[in-house]
Amino acid sequence: MKNRKLFGTLCGIAAAVCYGTNPLGALKLYGEGMDTASVLFYRFGLAWCIITAILLFRKESTKVTWREFGVLTLLGLLFSASSLTLYLSFHKMAAGVASTILFTYPVMTAVIMTFFFKEKNNWATWGSIVLAMVGVALLCWDGNGNALNTLGVILVLISALSYALYIIVVDRGKLQMSSFKINFYVLFYCTLTMYVFSLVSRTPIQLPPTPTSWFYVGWLAFVPAIFALVLMVYAAKNVGSTTTAILGALEPLTAVLIGILIFGEAFSVRLAFGIALILSAVVVISLKKTDKPSNT
Repeated sequence: MKNRKLFGTLCGIAAAVCYGTNPLGALKLYGEGMDTASVLFYRFGLAWCIITAILLFRKESTKVTWREFGVLTLLGLLFSASSLTLYLSFHKMAAGVASTILFTYPVMTAVIMTFFFKEKNNWATWGSIVLAMVGVALLCWDGNGNALNTLGVILVLISALSYALYIIVVDRGKLQMSSFKINFYVLFYCTLTMYVFSLVSRTPIQLPPTPTSWFYVGWLAFVPAIFALVLMVYAAKNVGSTTTAILGALEPLTAVLIGILIFGEAFSVRLAFGIALILSAVVVISLKKTDKPSNT
């Protein structure tokens, strides 16, 4: 049991760091002239091809039951929604701020588990909600009373809710299959969703224009897609959904550092305080909230 928890914890930490590198690839590709639909289509499409090759090498069947198909479909739609809204928000605000607001998902996870799955409700849950809300408020307004783009904030909050639900479904879905097989379906749905979005938004899928663009497409496919998704599944199965969300504390820190060091995004005392409050909300939950891993 101890080895299982240690393995799950390490997977959760690694998944958070990997997912936190999303702004690195996304902003670089935006700078190369690519739109959101194209960036995500190639990110997920390449990742799906790689996962398919892995399954063929492992000689692992992709057959599923109807119940499993339903769960996998839900996972694919949730992760598509989370990724699309997050990447769209990068056009509206600094990527580091967006990634920090995204980190309200552990609080959302805890609240959903409390009210819908009868996990014990305590002061830690409510205290974390207050801390997270104050932290997000600090990130949303600057010292002159100017607000961040409202649509950008809404997009990130939708992304956070979708990701919280994704983690819960992975934990509670009882899928008796490998992480690679799960993500074969998840990535397929993500690729299909981005293609449909490109049609609806009338933004045709465009090829990456330069070798540098292809490098960052590969980065997004491997690091915050394949590595993060596979590791997150192992984490959720071994330490549970709430703990997996808590371990994601390294995700916004990674994104903020990338934004500051690579893209020169502004950083202030107010932003630092807001980030600290959001991370404190997660720490409060981690100190008081226990979470049983699934039996899968």
